[in-house]
Amino acid sequence: MTASTSDIDKAAGLLRAGRLVAFPTETVYGLGANAEDAAAVGRVYQAKGRPSSHPLIVHLGGAGQLGDWVEDVPETARLLAERFWPGPLTLVLRRARRVPLEATGGLETVAVRVPDHPVALALLSAFGGGVVAPSANRFGSVSPTTAEHVRTELGDAVDFVLDGGPCHVGVESTIVDVTGDEPSVLRPGGVTREDLEAVLQRPLAVPTTSHIRVPGQHPSHYAPRARVVLVEPEKVVTEAELAGEQGHRVGVLLPPAASDGPVNAHAVVEIPGSMAAYARSLYGFLRELDQRGCDLIVASLPPEEGLGLAIANRLRRAAGPRAD
Repeated sequence: MTASTSDIDKAAGLLRAGRLVAFPTETVYGLGANAEDAAAVGRVYQAKGRPSSHPLIVHLGGAGQLGDWVEDVPETARLLAERFWPGPLTLVLRRARRVPLEATGGLETVAVRVPDHPVALALLSAFGGGVVAPSANRFGSVSPTTAEHVRTELGDAVDFVLDGGPCHVGVESTIVDVTGDEPSVLRPGGVTREDLEAVLQRPLAVPTTSHIRVPGQHPSHYAPRARVVLVEPEKVVTEAELAGEQGHRVGVLLPPAASDGPVNAHAVVEIPGSMAAYARSLYGFLRELDQRGCDLIVASLPPEEGLGLAIANRLRRAAGPRAD
């Protein structure tokens, strides 16, 4: 924890005044505002360039506050909160009246979580309420995992940045819908499907579409400036070198053992063998390849199990169709 007590108190005061504060969580840095202040919530959307129909996640200081923010807490939600909070798990439930529709994208459901980061928890304790906090970046772009990422991308659009060092999970929270009889994973993230299933003692669906809107569902999301192309792991080097011959400044996310020699590309980043290390570094890798002037990134999907499912989800969104 690097933010001082005076920094925490200053940030809490700014939140009470309706201002925007960026702060670290274990997943990514969030752009925070008072969840009960509709005008402040509106400023979050404006700063990010985020459509107002995209709901935000309300961050709480502890699981004991859950009943104050949702209409009902089913047993499934209690089990998951008890096991995974604080942590990278977001639960979707029926909203309580205190949650403005501006924070839910107009939906009658609300997404809530308790972050596992000492700076975030200290801020939430000092503030004493709920804080909406989508990732502190422009809508659709690569999420920030350091304070410097936030400053570079949002600049004066954020009133204060709390620096808590690099995020140790690196991909956003898992979002689970617990509004019905059958819970489902709406966004893979820092808590794996396998861990969720072990607690609930049942298989969980991971639908590609849902009637409940949640963060990260846009066709192009988590995207660097460079275009991302996904191929099979054994084809990464060939595809990269072919694109280079066609005049592209190619960046490569090189899987382990994909090549036993140098790769002819503008920039190469070697992926760690550990999925936890890859998740922690993914957004930093994408930013690095942008900064090195790449206009195309060649990557492959990891095995879609454990944290590999979350990484694959982010890479698919990064490679999704974009307006340009």
